[in-house]
Amino acid sequence: MELDLSPKLPKQVYGGNGGSYLAWDPSELPMLKAGNIAAGKLALEKNGFALPRYSDSAKVAYVLQGCGTAGIVLPEKEEKVIAIKKGDAMALPFGTVTWWYNKEDTDLVVLFLGETSKSHKCGEFTDFFLTGLNSVFSGFSTEFLCRASDLKEADVKTLVGSQKGTGIVKLDPSFQMPEPTKEHREGRYRLPTLDIPIYPFMRCLMLDAMCEFRSGMALNCLEAPLDVNIPSGGRVVVLNTKNLPLVGEVGLGADLVRLDGSAMCSPGFSCDSALQVTYVVRGSGRAQVVGIDGKRVLEVTVKAGNLFIVPRFFVVSKIADPEGLEWFSIISTPNPIFTNLAGKTSVWKALSPQVLQAAFNISPEAEKLFRSKRNSDAVFFPPPN
Repeated sequence: MELDLSPKLPKQVYGGNGGSYLAWDPSELPMLKAGNIAAGKLALEKNGFALPRYSDSAKVAYVLQGCGTAGIVLPEKEEKVIAIKKGDAMALPFGTVTWWYNKEDTDLVVLFLGETSKSHKCGEFTDFFLTGLNSVFSGFSTEFLCRASDLKEADVKTLVGSQKGTGIVKLDPSFQMPEPTKEHREGRYRLPTLDIPIYPFMRCLMLDAMCEFRSGMALNCLEAPLDVNIPSGGRVVVLNTKNLPLVGEVGLGADLVRLDGSAMCSPGFSCDSALQVTYVVRGSGRAQVVGIDGKRVLEVTVKAGNLFIVPRFFVVSKIADPEGLEWFSIISTPNPIFTNLAGKTSVWKALSPQVLQAAFNISPEAEKLFRSKRNSDAVFFPPPN
């Protein structure tokens, strides 16, 4: 059975006054189910409030548009209220409770990508809401809720029955939501000082390391230091356990790639058995994917809003249209490793000349010509002159 790797758009799952939630359907994009991957998108209008919920999946969230406020409660931790804006990425481990709010005129749009190996439905996120008509509280009897909350029956009915919305509601413009704090976003935590001998010249460094630990809740991929920067080629910011430690708990890595107009992304594959799930943020371009037995399994023009998945060990390459191409991807490992098949970092440059001659069945002159090319370019190749 051939895999359908063609890019797809999401469909609305629920929504109304305040915004909507959309998701990609595994029946239309079979690689979601095959790869235990899910994808969704939250769009909040002005004063839209996404009610508190937790999910059956670990996720990476990426802000595609706008700015707003996110509330994040990690298991057995206090609430963190952070300001979010376009380009922000957040790692959301299992059991994390979140809420989202937009008070601006521009819609706040957040992409969610995650793995579903432990989910109720393979290839789909299932959210459990804490309030609203479909909340977990609405399923318990009044007796149980009274005992749990230490409230009288009338008070419980008011608490549980007042919110008539499901998933997303629109708040009154005068309602004051919690204000985000810089400390919550940067994630500074005090740790106890260890009772160990310290040499005087090491004291400052050791005390800094022992007393304060930085574990940011978000990383802005548009402002973060670049991991790859090729003039007229492209730029990459990679999310990993170093710059966003929570991705280690999520078990996923991610990156934002911005390919300049008519530039090419080198053919390559994930060499640590990882899936690549790609959402096209901006622009358009051509993509080719080659799989088992050298068969080209995908040749397509990708556009903003498309989602497509590259199976494990399959080779993918992209060429941007003149306006450029930008995409955000998750990789099903927190610290991904890629092998390039073109450019100065490619495996071809590592192999000996004799091996290339024998493998390609070519002359020494042809091997030298092949090896002499792309010695200064890596990952991204600017358009030809």
